[in-house]
Amino acid sequence: MKQWIFLVGAIVSEVAATLSLKAGMENPLFYIIVAVGYAAAFIFLTKALKMGMALGVAYGIWGASGVALTAVLSNLIFKEPLTAIMIIGIIVIIIGVLMIELGSQAANKKEKRNA
Repeated sequence: MKQWIFLVGAIVSEVAATLSLKAGMENPLFYIIVAVGYAAAFIFLTKALKMGMALGVAYGIWGASGVALTAVLSNLIFKEPLTAIMIIGIIVIIIGVLMIELGSQAANKKEKRNA
């Protein structure tokens, strides 16, 4: 369970850093959040991996969730467009993340049976 907390920390940190890139165009102080956020994201991701999370699962969920959250939050914060095609893409990302997790769980169960 702890590995999931670290992965969520990595996602939140990366999204905050990415959104701060845009905010930094108006106020350069946001670049501090960019640097701290990206550093924190990699530290959290490393901790999730050290706790035993598979790299493909961690990176897939981290990247996909980051894309989806950044798109939604940039719409809410910066009023950037969120079209129907983009919303469909976010839904596909969510389905993909679920498939990765379900596939990982199935592989873990199979591995435990064979051990």
